[in-house]
Amino acid sequence: MNSFGQKLKFSTFGESHGTAIGCLLDGVPAGLKIDEEYIQSELDRRKPGKSEFETARKEADKVEILSGVFEGLSTGTPIAMIIYNTNQKSKDYTNIKDVFRPGHADFTYFHKYGLRDYRGGGRSSARETACRVAAGAIAKLLLHSLDITVQSGISQVAGIKSNTFDYEKAKGSLIYALDASVEKAQKDAILKAKKDHDSVGGVARVMIQGTPVGLGQPLYYKLDAVLADAMMGINAVKAVEIGDGVLSANAHGSDNNDQIRSNGFETNHAGGILGGISNGEDIVLNIYFKPTPSIFKEQHTVNTENEELDFSLKGRHDPCVAIRGTVVCESMAALVIADMLLLNMGSNMSGFKKYYL
Repeated sequence: MNSFGQKLKFSTFGESHGTAIGCLLDGVPAGLKIDEEYIQSELDRRKPGKSEFETARKEADKVEILSGVFEGLSTGTPIAMIIYNTNQKSKDYTNIKDVFRPGHADFTYFHKYGLRDYRGGGRSSARETACRVAAGAIAKLLLHSLDITVQSGISQVAGIKSNTFDYEKAKGSLIYALDASVEKAQKDAILKAKKDHDSVGGVARVMIQGTPVGLGQPLYYKLDAVLADAMMGINAVKAVEIGDGVLSANAHGSDNNDQIRSNGFETNHAGGILGGISNGEDIVLNIYFKPTPSIFKEQHTVNTENEELDFSLKGRHDPCVAIRGTVVCESMAALVIADMLLLNMGSNMSGFKKYYL
């Protein structure tokens, strides 16, 4: 499937080395002020080539709105956006035309479809995530109107963990580091892997604040389930935690339960979600990215004829895909919350009557 969401649905198209990538966002209420400079600023956060910690591929990621906006406001009709690819080097991939790169989707795409676009992975490339950021920026504009914020940063690189989570600090960091005390060590780990023609993994942390109680659709469209689905659909993500996540499996109920007083919850081990429905507390997610599979060490593999061989990769790749991935996580979280807000409008009769009476 190339679409996501129910009330707020977006679809994406395009390949890494094609003419362009783009998306269609359907379900945005009419009258939302569409700030094109803000949308572009979000894409600029994700775009490649900004520093030595990212791929050297430089793309302007200039977004163009094709429909759904008139005189700066959403019209209620589908919003189409396009981003042209301007810096492809397809020749870098000719040596893998018939070779499966370890850790990539080459093997599975070929066996599923009988062919594959070997130029940078085609549709399986993380290049597509620029579309998710463009759509997510519009979702954030919708959330801003309700004073709901979505922030993110990097909490771990190569096993080096943050002890504090400063989201404002992360905005000014080249690697979106949440903890200044470990940022240099994290940067050094990335650069060492890059020098060694290798890569490292990392963890993105997303925090959503200001959500009302009641977002989530039991039983099969729970808020935490959809957030996990959204994050697991991002390239290179291998695990997602809500709240305390795996730590809760080692806790006692007496410690893990978030006890309640008249002024709210005493703790937030649940990460803002109970029974698949938001409880009004901060929603906290940790998203685990594997090391970028595109590395420049010689590796064992097979070709399309199942013949064994050794090969070395060429091209331009992120030494830590989690860095730019954190922006994508933030965008997908915004899309989920916006979708849930629209779904929740008709969840009871008071909301139904408030709109129509």
